[in-house]
Amino acid sequence: MNPFEQVREGLAAFLAKEWGATVEVENLSIASAGARRRNVLFDALRDGERIPLVATIIPNAAVQIMPIEVEASHLRFAEAAGMPAPHVHAVCEDASFVGGPFFVTTRVAGETIPRQVLRLLEKDPALGPRLARQCGEALARLHAADPARAHPRIALAGSDPIEATLRAVEALVRELLQPSPAFTLALRALERERPPPPARLAVVHGDFRNGNLIVGPDGLRAALDWEICHVGDPMEDLGWLCQRMWRFRNDALEVGGFGARADLAAGYEAAGGRFEPVRFHWWKTMSTLRWGLGLAGQAKAHLDGSVPSIVMAASGRRVAELEWDVLMLLRRSFAP
Repeated sequence: MNPFEQVREGLAAFLAKEWGATVEVENLSIASAGARRRNVLFDALRDGERIPLVATIIPNAAVQIMPIEVEASHLRFAEAAGMPAPHVHAVCEDASFVGGPFFVTTRVAGETIPRQVLRLLEKDPALGPRLARQCGEALARLHAADPARAHPRIALAGSDPIEATLRAVEALVRELLQPSPAFTLALRALERERPPPPARLAVVHGDFRNGNLIVGPDGLRAALDWEICHVGDPMEDLGWLCQRMWRFRNDALEVGGFGARADLAAGYEAAGGRFEPVRFHWWKTMSTLRWGLGLAGQAKAHLDGSVPSIVMAASGRRVAELEWDVLMLLRRSFAP
């Protein structure tokens, strides 16, 4: 049996067991997006009803950042908070069905590939400001939710996220295969200019950016990829969204290449959040440093054989871009 057929039969068998009904799986395809995980699009037929779904599969234990049930709980938390997130139908930790643990969510129509998202703006210039504002509103709703209601794995986090992030990044700098003076300089500057701990902690997505959003002509439809969701500083999410790497050559528009910071901040504050410019800039700089280190780590994972993948290997070629980006941010100091 070929692997594709194995996945089809595994999904049908799991959903039949989960739903207590006969289930057929049709129109199976692999989504083109995703460097680390496999996203399988399919229709489930149950009692004459056709249900469009997605299975997010972890094919290699080396790429699993957190247990699949914990990640699924983040989507449920976000949905309950009023943030657009795909509805979770089922979670499976048994790798025998499709070759790895997975969860099944509603398939949301729209674009996820960044260049395709930006092409929507070419058809409707008003979409960019609207989308930036919607991103701000969605993040504000998530950040307003009580962290104590999140999964116990993250709900009890109580340390200063500024200090915790600095120490984690320092460890990553030490683990680089070759020294990076630019990254070391950025780390020392971030230590020197560190802001005080945030007034309140919140559940943050951790990877909210162009490429992890489902977008339609009406704007934001869902946020994807919740595997690094955690309790932290609310400004972390906004800074991450605005780093240059996620603009995909549309550098003039700071928010994902589609909107202006003013629209993002307006949406955030309209939905109850508090935008803090100086703290935002610190996190934007930190986000750029972290992503540069993340790309170096992906290349290292290919080289040491833990995650052999041409996509992971190619990540290494972009490290120099992030070094340049972080130096340009340091030139601005930490003014808003």
